[in-house]
Amino acid sequence: MLSFLQAMTWLDFLVAVVDILLVSYLIYRLFLLIRGTRAVPLLNGVALLLLATAASRLLQLDTLHWILQYAQLGLVVGLPIVFQPELRRALEQVGRGSLLARPLRPDEVDPSAVIDAVVSAAVTLSRNRTGALIVLERETGLNDIAETGIPLDSLVSTELLVNLFVPSTPLHDGAVIIRGDRIVAAGCFLPLTEARDLDSQIGSRHRAALGISEQSDAVTVVVSEETGAISIAHNGKLIRQLDDVKLRHMLTTMLGPERPPVTFNLFRQRSVSG
Repeated sequence: MLSFLQAMTWLDFLVAVVDILLVSYLIYRLFLLIRGTRAVPLLNGVALLLLATAASRLLQLDTLHWILQYAQLGLVVGLPIVFQPELRRALEQVGRGSLLARPLRPDEVDPSAVIDAVVSAAVTLSRNRTGALIVLERETGLNDIAETGIPLDSLVSTELLVNLFVPSTPLHDGAVIIRGDRIVAAGCFLPLTEARDLDSQIGSRHRAALGISEQSDAVTVVVSEETGAISIAHNGKLIRQLDDVKLRHMLTTMLGPERPPVTFNLFRQRSVSG
């Protein structure tokens, strides 16, 4: 190594440093691109699979190692399909020249103000029998869902949330995505739940809330257009018939600073309260 370094000229050394810095920055930007999507849990699973494969080889677990090796071959084919939205977004950002743009620094926000605004808006919408879907992002990024709607980047307020769901307005038919203390987008399309054993009275709005709760750790507040009932969807479960007190308590519990510890996280995402 010393002889190799001594043989290098200052120009060679400078080129090597620039090369390393460029590669490091591109990897950093790739992490930022992935961090805001639902691809992070999938990458954590891939990392665990690679670690399990290495451990099985070290412990000479031949059968398990053979199975894991073939699972890795399947990943080579499946990953481009699974990460198709992220790859498309990366290519779009390269085309727009925004891939190398300076990322915004996330600010810590107090969830209480966001919770107050959401509860107040839900009560108002419930009183008026106006249907609503309000998705509050947590650890799992929802950039791919937000891109299906209209970007807003507005501060969360009761008045704005109520106005967004006024019938016959352009953005009333869809979900609102809240990240931190800002409304990221409105009029967003959510995936429907795959559960088949639901009550026949549960409509598409509640099924969409369950769908996003099955694919992420987001908390979704639903207001029924037919009955005005307020519900919460979280972790694939729907909790119905909530009043303002119960709604506030549940949102405070789910979005407060106390979070369950993450045992393994390859790419740490921005923690968002609200």
